[in-house]
Formats: sequence, C-alpha cells, structure tokens
Amino acid sequence: MISQLSWKVGGQQGEGIESTGEIFSMAMNRMGYHLYSYRHFSSRIKGGHTNNKIRVSTTPMRAISDDLDILVAFDQETIDFNAHELREGGIIIADAKFNPKLPDGLKEVRFLTVPLTEIADELGTSLMKNMVSIGASSAILGIPVESYRVIVEDMFLRKGEKVVEKNMDAIRRGFEYVSELTGGQLPEFQLDKADPQKQLFLIGNDAIALGAVAAGCRFMPAYPITPASEVMEYLIKKLPKLGGTVIQTEDEIAAITMAIGANFAGARSLTASAGPGLSLMMEAIGLAGITETPVVIVDTQRGGPSTGMPTKIEQSDVNAMIYGTHGDIPKVVIAPSTVEECFYDTVEAFNLAEEYQLPVIVVTDLTLSLGKQTVVPFDYNQVEIRRGKLLAGQELPEKEQNDLFKRYEVTEDGVSPRVIPGQKYGLHHVTGVEHDQTGRPSENAANRKAQMEKRMRKLDGVLKNFKNAVTADAPHADADVLVVGINSTIGTIQEAKVRLEQEGVKVNHAQIRLLHPFPTEEMAALVAKAKKVVVVEHNIQGQVTNLLKQHVGNAEKIESVLKYDGNPFLPKEIYAEVKELVKHGDYERVSK
Repeated sequence: MISQLSWKVGGQQGEGIESTGEIFSMAMNRMGYHLYSYRHFSSRIKGGHTNNKIRVSTTPMRAISDDLDILVAFDQETIDFNAHELREGGIIIADAKFNPKLPDGLKEVRFLTVPLTEIADELGTSLMKNMVSIGASSAILGIPVESYRVIVEDMFLRKGEKVVEKNMDAIRRGFEYVSELTGGQLPEFQLDKADPQKQLFLIGNDAIALGAVAAGCRFMPAYPITPASEVMEYLIKKLPKLGGTVIQTEDEIAAITMAIGANFAGARSLTASAGPGLSLMMEAIGLAGITETPVVIVDTQRGGPSTGMPTKIEQSDVNAMIYGTHGDIPKVVIAPSTVEECFYDTVEAFNLAEEYQLPVIVVTDLTLSLGKQTVVPFDYNQVEIRRGKLLAGQELPEKEQNDLFKRYEVTEDGVSPRVIPGQKYGLHHVTGVEHDQTGRPSENAANRKAQMEKRMRKLDGVLKNFKNAVTADAPHADADVLVVGINSTIGTIQEAKVRLEQEGVKVNHAQIRLLHPFPTEEMAALVAKAKKVVVVEHNIQGQVTNLLKQHVGNAEKIESVLKYDGNPFLPKEIYAEVKELVKHGDYERVSK
C-alpha cells in the first residue's frame, strides 16, 4: 500500500490528453484523494507534444512530484521526453500502434504495450483510445471500472445512452487487457484508501473568477491571452445569469479603459491578462491612479519577453507591476500562493480597490493559474463587501450653482469621498492631468505636493490593514536558512523544507503575499532570525530577491535560486540548491 503516486499521460496536442487527465482526476477526486496536476502544452492549437502530470495523495500537497510511477504514452515522443522521470519499477503503458521503444540507458521499468487505438477502433472510433488508457491505468491501480460511470454520464449522456455505454466499454476493455498482462492489480501500486470528503477540483483562474463573482463583479472586458483566458471563459458563462456581462475587446488597452470606466460609474469590474497585455495597460493604470478610480487587474505571469513562451511558467512581471507606470501612483500588488488564496484574495482585491480608490493587481503564475488542485470548499461566510467612501445612494449637501464637489479632497488617510456620475450635488471635473480638490486642472506647486502626498498616503493604510501579507512557517528563532517564495512555489518549498529538516537543517519558510506595498517589518523580522536567506523564483534577474534587498537590506546574506527554463521547480531541486547554499556560506548564486 502506498500513500501517493504520480501518473502522467502524454501525446500530441489534439489527441485528448487533457480530457484523459480530467477523467482520471475526477474519479480520484470523487474517491476522496487529494490531487495536484500540471499540464505541459505547446503554444499551438493542435500538434506539438503535450502531457498532464497528476499527483494523487491521501493527504493534501501543493507540488508536482520529483518522479513518476505510471506513464501513459500515445506516441514515441512521450516516452523519449518523459520516461527519465520514472522511478525504478515504474510502468509505461504505450499504444502498440506506434511500435514503442524504450530509450537507451533507462532505469529498470515495466513496459506494457497495449493496443489502445486498435481497441478503440473496434468500438467505433480511435478517439476513444483515451478511455481505453484510463481503463488500462485503473487495472494497475485497482480502481473499479464502475467508478467512472457517473463521470462518463456527466460528459456524454447528452449524446445518448449508447455513447455512454461505448465509453464505458472502452474503459472496461482497457482494464481487462492490462489485467491479463499483469495478472491483476499490482500491490506496489495500490493506494491507501482515502476518506471520502467534499472537495473542489479546480484551477487558480476558476477560483479567481469565482472570487470576482462573490465580490460583486458584474462586468469584465478582456482580450484572450494565455494563461488568463479561463478567467474570461468562466465569467462568460456565469455573469449573464447574474445580470452581468463580458465583452471581448479588440485589445488590452480597450479592456483596461472599459474596466476603469465601469468602476468610475460605480460598478465592480475587472480585467485579466498576462505580461504582454499588462505592458499595454500601463498608461491606463496610471490614469486610474491619478483619477483615483478603483480597478482590479489579474496578471497571470508567463515566459517573456514579448511573446516569449506563452504556455510556460515564469515570475518575471514583478518589476513591471510595481514600477511599470510612468510617474508615481499608489497601487497594490497581491500574490496568492494557492487556489484557495486566489479566491479570497480576489474578493479582497475588490474591497481594497474601492476602499483606497486605486488599481489593485492580483498576480499569479502559469502553474497556479492553470494547475488543477483539490481544495476545501470556499467559505462564503468569509466574503464581505467593503466599498469605502463611496457615497452612491446618499443625499449630498446642497451646493451653490457654481460650486463643485471636492472629489479629491485632501484627507488624513489619503482617501477622498467618491460619488458616481449624475449624483445630485456631486458635480466635479475628472482629468488625467494634475488637479485641485474639485478636479480642475492645476499646476500649482503647493497643490501638486498636497495631491501627490495625499494619494501616496493610501499605501500606509493598505499596509496597516492587509491581513497575512506574509505566510510564514518559521518555528526557529535561530534558523540556518529562511527560504522565500511567491505564488506557486509554496508547495515545492514546503516539501524541500521537510527533507532539509530531516537532515538537521533548521529551515524557516516565508511566502510573500503582498508584493506592494512591501511588508518590510514582517520580512525584516524573519530575515533577522536566519543565518542565510534564499529566495526561490522563476526569472533570471532575481526580481523578488532585489525587492527584498531594497526594503530589508542584509544583502550579504540573501541569495537566489533561479529557474527560467519554463518548467516548474521540483522539490528535489530546491532541496539540493538550498542544501548547497547552507553548506557553503560563500556560495554566491545558483542559477538554472
């Protein structure tokens, strides 16, 4: 009996790789297992190698595994690319159609050639080879064929009972074929029984979209882009049912300006994009800053620059998000680390945007955006709507005919009263140039200083009131090392920490969830408790490392572990790199 295993299916894009992984995952999820998946795919609609690696466990985890137990191969390329991940004694289930061969130098594995396509053809269509492969995998794991019936019915019943039965037959035929090859279930692949429980299985983008709905967002203008498009696709289905709408704009500039306009009118709106789109939005984000208009932007980081690697992970937008706009404006950058945080942080982003009347960026990375995970159902009792100093619906004091409303009134907390267009006695100017308290253009030096300082004071309030700006697992008052990360690296760091602790290394871990304004006090306290600090991040410049050095100092003991080849960190990589840095105090930098 084992407590976890790793399963991967691979082939050419368009062969049903995603649906194969989806069906397998849904069955395991309904049986109560915890799942974490990562999909490798090309930036093409069809063709090019793709695979889906799914980790199954009796306990929660947030990282893909170092190795692989079972590899399902629809082509030789899958074996060539992925077989090296197999542990000794692992299994390859390969479609006989392509005459599969093992690569040279591969460790000892079990090689099962199964006529996946042939069986599917016998049932009517080669498209069902994915169902045959699920049956083949289930024979090894001892998962009953009937475990898939509800899932197959959900997917195909609309096409008729005959289609459902054909797909069930495909699963059954794959199960029976492999059972004959192996003589039944293999004990070394038998998972401990999971506790049946109600849990969600979704990607970070879906959690963000659901968080937006819960927060009261009813309008999303956006331009499709990988890996952000699923936010838009989710809301296209949901918002019309709630009286809202989604507009596919001609570009990201139109998307951000529409979102700003909707918020200016009093509606909660967001847009979502990736690095290239964020670059196009920068001037408009500056407009939101100087007009003090709330807006929420989701940035799903991917490989850059330019088109770069649209379907691969990177965390290289940090500098752009914080410093990209010209001039100085207040903005907030929130970096959730888990699917759960994607939901709750999106709700909080809308609250912060309205309370402080500024742009809020919710930043993820491709792994967090598109990696599917099991999560505890969200607690909607935790959702609250805070609209700050919005005076919509309130009766304003009567004014003389030519008097204007002080929309940009200088206040102690930096936040001015806000009205919506058409509100009686709320008339004021709105302009992107510097202005006085009523919005009239003004280049008066004293006014400029007062308005600039007023706007920037908002960040003091954000920093004071933001909850859990840093997620810390820091039990050691005198740690050998503090490992720091953002976004999806949380799970790999946690697993590396456990391995290091088992070898006697005292490890503290900090995941930064508020990148701007930076939680200097919290991070300074954690840095002070460690002999060495290692920042784990997906970019070549060490952008988070430099952010930490800028705000906290102690540059002499802060190092980077960098990865920028498009693949997510594995726990063993962080374990090895951090161990080496702790071992050699003068080791300057580790790069991949």
